[in-house]
Amino acid sequence: MSAAPHEPRRRVTRWHRPLLLMVASMLVLLAVSVAGLVFDGRVLQGAPVWLKPLKFAVSLAVYGTTLAWMLSLPHRGRRWTSAMATVFAAAAFVDVGIVAVQVARGTFSHFNDSPEPFEETIQRVFGMGVMSMMLANLVLAILLTVQRVGPDRAASRAIPTGLGLAITGMVLGFLIPFQGEPHTGLTTDGAPVPLTSGHSVGVPDGGPGLPITQWSTTGGDLRVPHFVALHGLQVMLLLALLLAWLAARHPILRDERVRARLVGVAATGYAGLVALVTWQALRGQPLTGPDLLTLGAAALLAGCTAVACGAVLSAAVETPTR
Repeated sequence: MSAAPHEPRRRVTRWHRPLLLMVASMLVLLAVSVAGLVFDGRVLQGAPVWLKPLKFAVSLAVYGTTLAWMLSLPHRGRRWTSAMATVFAAAAFVDVGIVAVQVARGTFSHFNDSPEPFEETIQRVFGMGVMSMMLANLVLAILLTVQRVGPDRAASRAIPTGLGLAITGMVLGFLIPFQGEPHTGLTTDGAPVPLTSGHSVGVPDGGPGLPITQWSTTGGDLRVPHFVALHGLQVMLLLALLLAWLAARHPILRDERVRARLVGVAATGYAGLVALVTWQALRGQPLTGPDLLTLGAAALLAGCTAVACGAVLSAAVETPTR
């Protein structure tokens, strides 16, 4: 009985070690970035230089922790899932390291088309890292979709649907370099750098943006759907946990099948949200300035999702739990 309090610690030590090391490195970078924001006043394209590594550090720390928890659950094919998670961890470490190095140098980590050999090498390695992360996630999604993984049916549905959303977010990231126009950016020292593209649609990068995210408030911004889809995994898992917590208070949710169906409806609605914000961004419309067409589509999506949830709960009332 005395060992019981130490059981959660033992579980964490069984989590995927390369992912935990990657998460630890992101937390270190987070601390460095916060210090940089305080003590380094340099600005790149209208934003503090250390804001980008801070955002990457937070995002990948959350994502890596989520993957490490998922892989600690009982499942088949551990050798493959562990290998793919190691690929993801290594690629994330290298790519975010490149972001940090370029920030320290006061230049661009993304879209940098400089002919200098060092910059060309950096961009080549960066691109390989992005592809490695996406392919590793794809293999993980396939391996975890063909089997039931999770403490209950809701979680076992949240994991593959969430991974599918995350992969969609990575694919949407490839839209960014294809929609932008080549232009010239200035380093923190004022040196011109040729850039192949930008994040914004209809307006140049570096204009007015939201706090922290810097998403454009004057035009479309493809970072919005990229972010929303990428972290759909966390949203789905949190929803499954919330439904499990509510089940203790609401008998209608005690049936795992009902909670799993609700997660499925939410995943479909969330996919619709990703499509909506992608469509909005490609039309050159800022997230903060939706037109009537966008608002109408959002209302329709919310209505359909609510009706579908109501149908699941109505069916549960009509079919009592055995």
